[in-house]
Parts: sequence; structure tokens; C-alpha cells
Amino acid sequence: MFFGNKFFKKIIHLIFFVFLISCKLQEPYQNHGILHLDKRSKVLIVNTSNSNDVIDIIGQPHTISLDNENEWIYFERVLTKGEFLKLGQNVLKTNNILLLKFDKYGILIEKNLVGKDSKNKIVFSDDETSNTLTQKSFIQKFLSSIRAKMYGKR
Repeated sequence: MFFGNKFFKKIIHLIFFVFLISCKLQEPYQNHGILHLDKRSKVLIVNTSNSNDVIDIIGQPHTISLDNENEWIYFERVLTKGEFLKLGQNVLKTNNILLLKFDKYGILIEKNLVGKDSKNKIVFSDDETSNTLTQKSFIQKFLSSIRAKMYGKR
């Protein structure tokens, strides 16, 4: 047999033990903000809940609007490890933003939950702006062409 029966069993047990340690039952994730923001926002009732109810259910707001102190913003962002094909890169699992607006008495008048799928896609223009400050002068162009010819012959 292979070095003896007891030694072989110990090797099998050791391999099995290492295999069990390396398995993860829970998905690894990194969170920022308040978890389960969509479930917590369902508890809030428009024209019934007030700012104290919101603080009890969700907590203090992450951001208060600069223009209006009655607009509160909450964030939820969860990153997980990607699949085998992603080579372990972080993948965005959930990205929710909760926008709450209150009236002057502190009663919730508007509730808007923006998820990662409902966000607007930003389209950027392909036009380029010419800048006269960063353009090369005649001497810089001449010297760079000479340098390119010198190093091009190597």
C-alpha cells in the first residue's frame, strides 16, 4: 500500500480539512451606507410619517440638501467579489439612493428611491475643445521631430 494505511488516512483527512476551511458559505461583501434601504423605505408613509419617525427607522441622514434643509438623502452601496471570470474584482451588487422631502412641519411629503437600474445614463459629447495654451511652439515641434528621427534609426 501507500506508506501505510494510517499515514494515508491522515493525509486524506488533512486534505479534506483544508478543503472545508477554504469553502465560504457566506458571500463576501463590502457595504457603505444603510443596508436594506429599500425595505426600510417601504415602512415610511407619505403624508403620515414625520422626520422623527424617519430618524427612528433609518437613522440620521447622510446628506442634507444645501438649498433646502427639508431634503434628506440616504445611500446604500454593496460591493461583492466577482465570479471566477471577473478574477475576483469588486462588482456592484446594490446601489440605492433614497431622497426624502419634508414640509415646514416635518411631515414627509415626497419619497423617491433610485436604484442602480433606474439611474439615467449620462451621455458625453465626443467633441474636443482646442486649447491654444497647451499647443507646442515651432521650436518644440522641431526638436521633438529631430528626437523621433534620432531614436527611430536604432
